[in-house]
Amino acid sequence: MNRIKVWPHITIMAGVVALIAAVGVAFWMKQEQTASAEELPYAARIQRVDGEVAFSDSLPNTNAADANAEWIAATPNQPFSVGDRIYTRDNSHASLAFSGRNFARLDSNTSLDVVSLGDRRTQLALRDGSAMFEVGQLERNELFEVATPYGAVNFDQPGLYNLGFDNNGGVLVSVLSGLARVVGQSGSGEISKGEMLTLVGQAAAEVALSRLNNEDAGNQVDDYYRYQYPNSYDGRYNNYDAYLSDPYYYDPYRSGASYKYASSTIPGINDLDYYGDWQNVAGYGNAWRPRVDSGWVPYQQGQWTNDYPYGPTWVSSEPWGYAPYHYGRWANVNNQWYWIPEGVNTTPAYAPALVGFVNLNDGNQVGWLPLGPGDIYAPRYYDANWQPRYLTSANIVPGKFINFGIPGAVTVVPVDAWGRPIDPRSIRRIDSRVLASLRPTLDPLTLTPLRNAVIHSAWGRGKIDLPPGIAKKLRDTPVYVSGDIRESTSRKDLAKSMRVERVSNNARNQKFKVKDERQESQQVDHARKQEVERPDVEAKRGDKKAQQQVRQLEQQQKKGSDAQGRNQKNDERKAQQEPHGEQVGSPAKQQSKGASKQERKQSPPAGGQAPNQSEKAKAKSKGKGKP
Repeated sequence: MNRIKVWPHITIMAGVVALIAAVGVAFWMKQEQTASAEELPYAARIQRVDGEVAFSDSLPNTNAADANAEWIAATPNQPFSVGDRIYTRDNSHASLAFSGRNFARLDSNTSLDVVSLGDRRTQLALRDGSAMFEVGQLERNELFEVATPYGAVNFDQPGLYNLGFDNNGGVLVSVLSGLARVVGQSGSGEISKGEMLTLVGQAAAEVALSRLNNEDAGNQVDDYYRYQYPNSYDGRYNNYDAYLSDPYYYDPYRSGASYKYASSTIPGINDLDYYGDWQNVAGYGNAWRPRVDSGWVPYQQGQWTNDYPYGPTWVSSEPWGYAPYHYGRWANVNNQWYWIPEGVNTTPAYAPALVGFVNLNDGNQVGWLPLGPGDIYAPRYYDANWQPRYLTSANIVPGKFINFGIPGAVTVVPVDAWGRPIDPRSIRRIDSRVLASLRPTLDPLTLTPLRNAVIHSAWGRGKIDLPPGIAKKLRDTPVYVSGDIRESTSRKDLAKSMRVERVSNNARNQKFKVKDERQESQQVDHARKQEVERPDVEAKRGDKKAQQQVRQLEQQQKKGSDAQGRNQKNDERKAQQEPHGEQVGSPAKQQSKGASKQERKQSPPAGGQAPNQSEKAKAKSKGKGKP
């Protein structure tokens, strides 16, 4: 039978923990959901980084005169939220997860900013480059919007969308599946599946609607799925019609076990099936166990970063390491760690790290341990001076945690190692009797040594300088949204600082004057299809023509060979009839005289050129011979 392993020196404490575990699960779920979504915005996940990708959290105290001051290197599993910016440099890409079903893939030289991220609201800003958006889930009255310099693009249905800038500075909106609505300064309009809208001019005064070319659309879908689902994609969507006939074939929500046991609002749960297994654990229900080596402990593979406004945030180096570190709890059963999520029908709140922090009393060491079911958590954010704002009345210095007595559960490192990838050699073992005398805290910035490390450290990830002019362009280019922006308590004056403006009501209520090119693009598509098929037809025709030429040549060669044989026999008879001793010319002259007309025509002189008229005359005179 599965049960929590008990060690003799903590028998009493473990017994108490076992009694409260089941009741505690429901308690901490209810406690955390009191956090206000308006005060504490949601967070999304950078799930993949290829090449050099820059990240900026636009801290309030950043030097506004230096547009390049705040950019640092982005890493996989890094959370991002309202006010954050991401930029992919040359030959670089990034994959983002806004939930367990909504994703984006950024192409090279692409900028994406987060304007709003909360309950039923995702507002982003695209100022440069191009990106693919996969929207797998949209609740009723939910907004998923991308602001551009020429207007806002709203995704009104689940689907696959491609947005980007063309070489002339216009914005292209391609709807590979789904339904989109564009709201610009000169009006609004819809884009259906298989269509592309082009916005030109700052006021988007010129609008062209065309149909997608099937070959181009297939290439776009194939490229996205090849990147997004490298472990399962088999290339079938290279044919656009195959995608349209079954667009949900790779949807992890329809095939992944994790979506049965955890909320689809959690970014990163699409990775769990590939790296672990679900089991029913006595006392906890459905739990996920990663496929790891024995002795593995949560919150040891990765590093701590300082993410405004959340404060110290855990960024795992494990490929699956997002959802289990920012949602749910960890339980140790039979000396194995299991992640216990909240219910599948809940909307769990994001946390920068679900751990308790331990001050070792000597100022040079700091420790932490994973929170277990029944342990409380105090949702919070920090202001520009790193002062906490608590969203619940939970005691930030509670009693013992459920995992406090588990051997190896507490990770202890030197304070100066904070902010860098955890080196296993730097992890220190602490005697359980020492730990028993300590009182952990939920707020790491209440620990003076750690607070100093957080505020004054460089956080070790490295500064990135964007190309000249790019940082300024990304900061100064205005973009337009279709509706109001929900200001976050931690991000005051966000619309002003991010140059986000609202489209006027008059523009919202007008229809675009669209240049409809759909019929023309259909004709071009048909012509392209014929052009693709034409080489096959020409090749077949060419094969028949070549075969006829070969047969004609063989017939000519056969006729020439027969004529040469007949002429050679005639020459031999003539030679036998001539008197002996009479000079009739040299053997070469005899050969020339005896050759057939066909042979002379097919045998040009050296150099490949036919003889001219004077040469023919000389040859004729010489061919007569002398007595």
